[in-house]
Amino acid sequence: DPPVDTFISVNGVNAGVGAVPYCRPKNDDFAAAAPEMQGGMCDLLMEQASRRAYSEWTQKHSFQANYWRDPRPVEREKYEEFCQLARWNNEGHHNQTYKDNFAKTNKFVWIMATEDGMVWPKEGEHWGAPDPKDPFNRVLPMNETEWYQKDLFGLKTA
Repeated sequence: DPPVDTFISVNGVNAGVGAVPYCRPKNDDFAAAAPEMQGGMCDLLMEQASRRAYSEWTQKHSFQANYWRDPRPVEREKYEEFCQLARWNNEGHHNQTYKDNFAKTNKFVWIMATEDGMVWPKEGEHWGAPDPKDPFNRVLPMNETEWYQKDLFGLKTA
């Protein structure tokens, strides 16, 4: 309280950040322009980012960790347990108050940085997300994501 009348997100990482900079999927529009760093080094960096981000201490002390969403299925349980983003999106937890408050918002404006070369996937700025079945080769549009289809926090009904 008071309720939000209009929510505006400009280049916001609403659905999280799913890759370490320069460790973007090779099929990404901006990967070709990035320095070459693929394979084992990226796997190690992703593993370390998740290991550090998905802890209670880090979630309390680093706002960047709150937006880390490792798209690899092996990290899903830790993401749901520790990540503030998972709580806000009712993933792994259910808080009806979050959903009720989201529904009270009269208008949403989400602006995506179409040339964003740092945040992956940039579609997360419009609630898109990596496909859980093939996370580094396909990004789902908002209406195909689990949180939209199951209306986890009110995105579908808002």
